[in-house]
Amino acid sequence: MSNHYSILTGESGKSRYMNRIIISAFIVTMLAGCLGKEGKEPRIAVAKAGDMILYYDQIPPLIQEGMGRSDSIATVQNYINRWARRELLRRKADANLSADTKNEIDSLLAESRTNLFIYEYQQKMILEKMDTLIYEDEISNYYATNESSFVLTSNIVKARIIKLPATVPDYDRIRTLARSDSQTDNQELEKLCYQYAGKYDDFGEEWIPMSRLMLEIPHDIGMQEDFVRKNAFYETSDTTSIYLLTIRDYRLRSSVAPYEYVKSDIKRTIWNNRRMEFLRSLENGIYNEALKDNSFKMF
Repeated sequence: MSNHYSILTGESGKSRYMNRIIISAFIVTMLAGCLGKEGKEPRIAVAKAGDMILYYDQIPPLIQEGMGRSDSIATVQNYINRWARRELLRRKADANLSADTKNEIDSLLAESRTNLFIYEYQQKMILEKMDTLIYEDEISNYYATNESSFVLTSNIVKARIIKLPATVPDYDRIRTLARSDSQTDNQELEKLCYQYAGKYDDFGEEWIPMSRLMLEIPHDIGMQEDFVRKNAFYETSDTTSIYLLTIRDYRLRSSVAPYEYVKSDIKRTIWNNRRMEFLRSLENGIYNEALKDNSFKMF
């Protein structure tokens, strides 16, 4: 073992191998028993790498219920070895990096620390002070005001897809029900599909991209725009299955997106805009307060 890394036992180095076993068992015992004790325990050093010391209270809980003694010892020993390798590598890097590089790293760390402080404070203020409720009329008003900006880049549909075995019983009845708009027929269709269908996806009033629907059909349909214009109901098959597609409504690319399709996007936009305005107001308030109480001065 390297002279720069040792497990501390308070004994000489003559029986290092045995010491490693002893200290590992000791750590396992401490982890299992001492963590629950009340009162401040003295820190116990378990390893040293260069000028860095690893204390027993810095080792995370590693011993899981049901682990055997040998596995427990090996788990703790592996952690200590990983810690030592990292510390020794850091020590070597520290000795070989230039002063300019170290200063740059220190600057980056300081900036990251500042950014983390600011971020955590902003999140705290958002949770405590910002109005996060977004009402339906706010969303609809935003849509009405910005409707021309919600242009579809793909074709979307309201549809239902059914995949049946090629030898399904009651096929004629299922096919008839699939073409019906009756609520009663739809309920009967659903029961039959749960009994026979390999796939039954009824998206109801949800708008979905046409491309998503086409993944369920085994054959190329050609131009999507022509297809949806001509087919409120479409039937096809392959060697093992029959596919029934019902299209209740559609919107083509380059047209204005339906309100329901972009509603969640609008809600996120409103929230993000509100968040940005809140953070600007928070920053301006702190800045102006500093000017008033002379916490900030420009020389």
